[in-house]
Amino acid sequence: MNINLRDYHESDRITTALLLAAGTGSRLFPLTKNSPKCLTLVNNRSILERLIFGLKQQGFKRLVIITGYQENCIREYLGTKSGDMTIEYIYSPLYDTTNNIYSLWMARDIINEPFLLFESDLIFDTSQLDDMIFPDRMAVAPMQPWMNGTTITFDQLQQVKSFQNDTTSNLEEIRYKTVNIYSFSLLSWHAIVERLNEYILKGRVNCYYETVFSEMVADGNLSLQAVPFDNKLWYEIDTIEDLAEAKKLFPSSIKITGLPDNIFLRASKRPDQIELKIKPKITHKIAG
Repeated sequence: MNINLRDYHESDRITTALLLAAGTGSRLFPLTKNSPKCLTLVNNRSILERLIFGLKQQGFKRLVIITGYQENCIREYLGTKSGDMTIEYIYSPLYDTTNNIYSLWMARDIINEPFLLFESDLIFDTSQLDDMIFPDRMAVAPMQPWMNGTTITFDQLQQVKSFQNDTTSNLEEIRYKTVNIYSFSLLSWHAIVERLNEYILKGRVNCYYETVFSEMVADGNLSLQAVPFDNKLWYEIDTIEDLAEAKKLFPSSIKITGLPDNIFLRASKRPDQIELKIKPKITHKIAG
């Protein structure tokens, strides 16, 4: 699909990311019995390690993580800096009785700049962030039979028109699944925080933040441009079955275009490093 995105100057490029990682990951049990979902391994590389690698490749300088379940595992794994990227933490003590709307609300004071929002159960190719590093965009993917959850529709300019919770209604209209990666300008974030405050004050802490985004798009208080992931690899890992599928799509090594076929990058034991490996070329002696 030909993406028609608004032009932004390089100075508008987002360099702050917000990662929601407070959940218990109960559907991945027993893998999450003693560690958070984001540390689940996908072919010997954790989801979190892959996310950190992607953010650094895209030039991000600041990462804020909302933690909850087994938060010390994340702190010990990452520390407070990875390369040139600083890492900050906000602990959500009510992680076991609230939903992601509450986790997002927890960031209301610490985030004061445009940022990228994503969740800790996503695995994707780094290049997919190319069109997400400017404000007020949301990643979407064409609906597939295995997908469920919130969908959206957008117009010819790729402005999001509406959110739907029922993936089976209005099948004559092209629907896209939300990927749970968003970027927001500071103006949009301030408006979102106001709406989040209303929800939290009313005790509506078990909603999804998409409910807020949906309302704001409907009443004209939030404008988002869809970034379709039409032919790009991504997967949301919620269950053991999801993990098995993700392992088929994402190998542990990283092939860099332009390198000889026998040279590749492999995950290091540290999340801020990769190792260069050279596979010996095998030559066959022909008798005769």
